[in-house]
Amino acid sequence: MSINQAEYYSQQYNARAAIPDHPRIFTRWLKDSATVRRSHAALFDLAYGEASGERLDFFPAPKSGAPLLVFIHGGWWRSLDKSDFSFIAPAFTRAGFNVALTNYSLAPEVPIAEIVRQQLRALAWLYRHADAYDFDAQRIVVAGHSAGAHLTAMMLAALWPTFDPELPPDLVKAAVLMSGIYDLEPVRHAGFVNVDLKLTEDDIAPLSPSAMPQAHAAPFITAVGGLESDEFKRQTGLIANAWQANHRADIALPDANHLTICDAFATPGHPLHEASIALFSDAGCVRPAGEEASVQQI
Repeated sequence: MSINQAEYYSQQYNARAAIPDHPRIFTRWLKDSATVRRSHAALFDLAYGEASGERLDFFPAPKSGAPLLVFIHGGWWRSLDKSDFSFIAPAFTRAGFNVALTNYSLAPEVPIAEIVRQQLRALAWLYRHADAYDFDAQRIVVAGHSAGAHLTAMMLAALWPTFDPELPPDLVKAAVLMSGIYDLEPVRHAGFVNVDLKLTEDDIAPLSPSAMPQAHAAPFITAVGGLESDEFKRQTGLIANAWQANHRADIALPDANHLTICDAFATPGHPLHEASIALFSDAGCVRPAGEEASVQQI
């Protein structure tokens, strides 16, 4: 890896540096999320494991036995928190979904491999506790952004019965992958982030979903902002091509950047939100009209 290549990858993957108003976006998310937590029913910091980072927030749907959307946040596996993304929940609870926002321990405290294992534990915990929290264990879908999209893809590659013989192979019924990283080799050379991730050559294959088979035929869609770097666009193409049999669509977002794509996902009427609901419906996770609670509740 030459110095020029290392500089290229650092520039391509430093999404915050490419968004001059990123502090304003993060501040808005914090304010909107705080409002949601004050005004919506929710259970906070449910423990799905023993580590302090193994916690999730749960926003219930209006109706008993509704599907579950699990959202996995990004932040280069080393920053941000589930509470920063509470603003995502209302659009999906109004659409009849329970919403779980997962946390995980952050690098450099733990390596990415352990973060992946934590998300496996989170989904397994949710599946086992479906009755306790009144959602349908047979209708679990996952969405993730940035590093969270990588983790979501790893959930699609997971051999669930190998992780736990009591889990079904199709635990995840559908997924939305937003602005993700699916080949970690370039990240190994991006010094601004690998100082914390500490990825080595031996880590790349076990942690790159684009080099793995999809474990089950769960449909998924991808999205990447039109204002994002060439590398983020290339990464999205990698997973779409690698798992093309189950790739339903790539949603064009010409005016979105690496952060505002989350706003698009959380905005009813936006093409990304509507495509996500349509995907979940096609996967059997949205009941016909009249069988789900009214979207006017909550």
